[in-house]
Amino acid sequence: MSAATRSRTPDRLCADAVPLAREVAEEAAFPYPVGEHLGAEGEGEGGRVVTHYFRSADPAYRGWRWGVTVVRAARARLVTVDEVTLFPGEDALLAPEWLPWSERLRPGDLGPGDLLPVEGDDPRLEPGFAAVDATAETAEAEPEGEAVSVPADATPEATAVAAAEARRPDNRRAETAALADELGLGRAHVLSRLGLAEAAERWDENYGSGTPMAQGAPASCVSCGFLVPLAGSLRQGFGVCANEYAPADGRVVSLGFGCGAHSEAATLMPKPAPRPGPVIDHVGADPL
Repeated sequence: MSAATRSRTPDRLCADAVPLAREVAEEAAFPYPVGEHLGAEGEGEGGRVVTHYFRSADPAYRGWRWGVTVVRAARARLVTVDEVTLFPGEDALLAPEWLPWSERLRPGDLGPGDLLPVEGDDPRLEPGFAAVDATAETAEAEPEGEAVSVPADATPEATAVAAAEARRPDNRRAETAALADELGLGRAHVLSRLGLAEAAERWDENYGSGTPMAQGAPASCVSCGFLVPLAGSLRQGFGVCANEYAPADGRVVSLGFGCGAHSEAATLMPKPAPRPGPVIDHVGADPL
């Protein structure tokens, strides 16, 4: 209710209905008790709508307060209960602001059977060869029913040559598609520069040269025989660890990462310093 309808002077009978309001609040708060009376606030004409506030003693609702609204009709002597509500106070513990699922999702939340569709304008992706080729085919498609133009008096050999020339673009497109599939580009979308940069930053943070494991390693992964290099531009900085005893087995690691399971750890271990020879005491005497 707006401030214009609030009455500074509550109705006397409604203001005195503290026992009635407490009884209703205790019934709503059961099994927890209700705290002290915090005051009353009048609303409406004549202040015949009054809300009594009580501190909540529920340990799960610290800082909250019960609000019991009582009313009295004009020229009536009986006060009745209108509603009971639990209100948060200034220091009440509240739920965080609601966020859509796309902003709440975190790495590792996806489970078996879950679907996570990407947005059409996801900046991490860009059209691949398949999508570009499909657009080109649509733009270059010839009108239906158009035939290869061959003179009426052409020989069978000339007709065959003309037909082969007409099929040559399709052959080139098929060769290009086969090469694209071999290079891993036969997909509707591929990683954009932003997607590659974000992946590299994330991998380097988890398994990079700045981690404590890499700082204490005898050598980096670039010289390890268990490293399987990646393809494409990421090959220059990352690979996959294939050592089952390494902490990063099966994970993408930076070439600057390292651990004690390096394939050349035995040869890279520092040699222990030679021990000094025995010292013979020629001054003192051993007791017999």
